[in-house]
Amino acid sequence: MSQQATVSRVPCTVVTGFLGAGKTTLIRNILENAGGRRLAVIVNEFGDVGIDGDILKGCGVEACPEENVVELANGCICCTVADDFVPALDQILSREPKVEHILIETSGLALPKPLVQAFAWPAIKGRVTVDGVVAVVDGPALAEGQVASDMDALAAQRAADDSLDHDDPVEEVFEDQVACADLVILSKSDLLDDDAKARATAQVSEHLGEAVKIVPVSHGKVDPAVLLGLGIGTENDIENRKTHHDDELDHEHDDFDSFVVELPAVANPDELAARVAQAAREADVLRMKGFVAVEGKPMRLLVQAVGPRVTHAYDRAWNAGEEKRTRLVAIGLKGLDRAKVESILQGEKAQAA
Repeated sequence: MSQQATVSRVPCTVVTGFLGAGKTTLIRNILENAGGRRLAVIVNEFGDVGIDGDILKGCGVEACPEENVVELANGCICCTVADDFVPALDQILSREPKVEHILIETSGLALPKPLVQAFAWPAIKGRVTVDGVVAVVDGPALAEGQVASDMDALAAQRAADDSLDHDDPVEEVFEDQVACADLVILSKSDLLDDDAKARATAQVSEHLGEAVKIVPVSHGKVDPAVLLGLGIGTENDIENRKTHHDDELDHEHDDFDSFVVELPAVANPDELAARVAQAAREADVLRMKGFVAVEGKPMRLLVQAVGPRVTHAYDRAWNAGEEKRTRLVAIGLKGLDRAKVESILQGEKAQAA
């Protein structure tokens, strides 16, 4: 088993690129040539049905069984990092045998920088790291002066994706994807002569960071050793990657506060859920998640809340010797009133009322 996966953080490779650039073909090739490495894939789809996920699940590759392909039906991983991305990582990292490397295929119009920034979140940074960001670009399209081969399909994808939080020209999105890359895959290179390849490369080079290489690839076939094991830890350098969205606040995670609230065992999960919802309404808690000890129950209760919408379910039995305790993580905007949140969760406001 890989030392890297057992004694340190699991490496993640972020694969970004427009619709039709060849991301899924590239990832499938990696899975089919994993060389015994145990892989998992997170597919970030913008629609209700993840076509790319179905393709990858159907590949029948032992290195990445179907249950290791997790789909997120949202166009921006970062916007739902607490709701979808963290649970997806939880699911993958709990697999046995242990996953040694994770591939994340972003939606075609997603901005990679906010996703990489999310790897600094407390729930993530101790467990996984960004091995590298790989941007897949369409060689023939770039040779013709376009960022994608089918601009109409790209426009249709944008129109269909209600989750997008940006409405930028696709050229700017392309530039941001390339600016964040640690490696660029120039796809469909078999369709390019030398002059076309030079034109396509020039389109990419002006937006690349220093020393970032462009690798010509045909049919997604590239040695996984070229893409995996870069060991860059991109999350530690991502602020130096200049993009069109650096002045926007939508994804500035420094604007958020989070803390852990510890409580005694609860007698009634529904009453706790009501207090969690109350904390959202009265103390502006955006997100809450944690595990709860319920009196007289051998099972651990998982509580998740987005605003006042609260769900809870028993996820597993407490392990022998495991301390049965209630710990909830509260997330809100900067200035979140910890004392008020704790008071509500402890039932003090409900009693006072």
